[in-house]
Amino acid sequence: MKNKKTNMRLALGLAVLFLIAVGIKPLMKAFNGMKDVADIDEIEAEKLNPVGPAFNADSAYIFIEAQCNFGPRAMNKEGHEKCLQWIIDTFKELGCKVRTQKADLQGYDGTILKSTNVMAQYQPEKTTRVMLCAHWDSRPWADNDPDSTNWHKPILAANDAASGVGVMMEIARLLQQEKDFPIGVDFVCFDAEDWGAPQWYDGDVEGNTWALGSAYFAENLPEGYEARYGILLDMVGGQGAKFYRERFSKQYASAIVKKVWKAARQAGYGSFFPKGDGGYVTDDHVPMNQKTNIPTIDIISYYPDCAQSSFGPTWHTISDDVEHIDKNTLKAVGQTLIQVLFTEIDS
Repeated sequence: MKNKKTNMRLALGLAVLFLIAVGIKPLMKAFNGMKDVADIDEIEAEKLNPVGPAFNADSAYIFIEAQCNFGPRAMNKEGHEKCLQWIIDTFKELGCKVRTQKADLQGYDGTILKSTNVMAQYQPEKTTRVMLCAHWDSRPWADNDPDSTNWHKPILAANDAASGVGVMMEIARLLQQEKDFPIGVDFVCFDAEDWGAPQWYDGDVEGNTWALGSAYFAENLPEGYEARYGILLDMVGGQGAKFYRERFSKQYASAIVKKVWKAARQAGYGSFFPKGDGGYVTDDHVPMNQKTNIPTIDIISYYPDCAQSSFGPTWHTISDDVEHIDKNTLKAVGQTLIQVLFTEIDS
């Protein structure tokens, strides 16, 4: 009797397994079909379909070179103040309304930094706005240079600062020529980003010493200011640069990451924007996400195989000059941003 019951249980078990297998196959086929449809939809959405004017990398390069002609733009230095006035004047010439935000900020070693954030507004009367931003100050020390004798020398910061401002200025120049553009664009130049404690400093450091200007801006937004989202540009002109998805950006503003990387493919520059993740970067977008309601992402270069730094071989070295700027990289980033702006609609 015991064997008969065991055989019956075994038969019933096999029958159930058979029915499950027969039932699962159509379900799995249907699921895979749905997945294939989703993949097809994504591929269709990212097909080459450029819109907007052609971004001029030569013009952006000239804006970068002009900043570097002031020499190092480190905090409290003469070049810093001269470049500040040039930034203000240039954005005004490009048809923007310019406002400044001054603050005395404390550096890692107690130094008071005379900081000035600059906001240049294209079509300030528009209520629907997008914010583009970059820092404009330069690193006071080449503390990542392969030659330790250069660690206390200032850098020209062609890529790590000037490139982002140069791309924004070229976009402002192109927008100035547009009629009936449906949205407003704010170009925000953050100061005091690159005064973080140098690698050779052996004193005590309390709290974060980077991105001081953007933190102040986030805590003291202009009255009534709102933006649909923000895009930070940092080191967007390096040779051989690729822009992986920065992880804080995905954490705080994943929809904007998807929007920008999709735009890169539509504009024909998907190879510069891989569908892979970089690292978590403490940058100007972090305080914007933590202290405001403006979801902000970081377009920042990532070199996974670079021994010198994952930010590239010229990061915080005396080699960060205009000779190491790649116009192909500027074009890829600038045209992607044009694609983003010209597919944005007022709502």
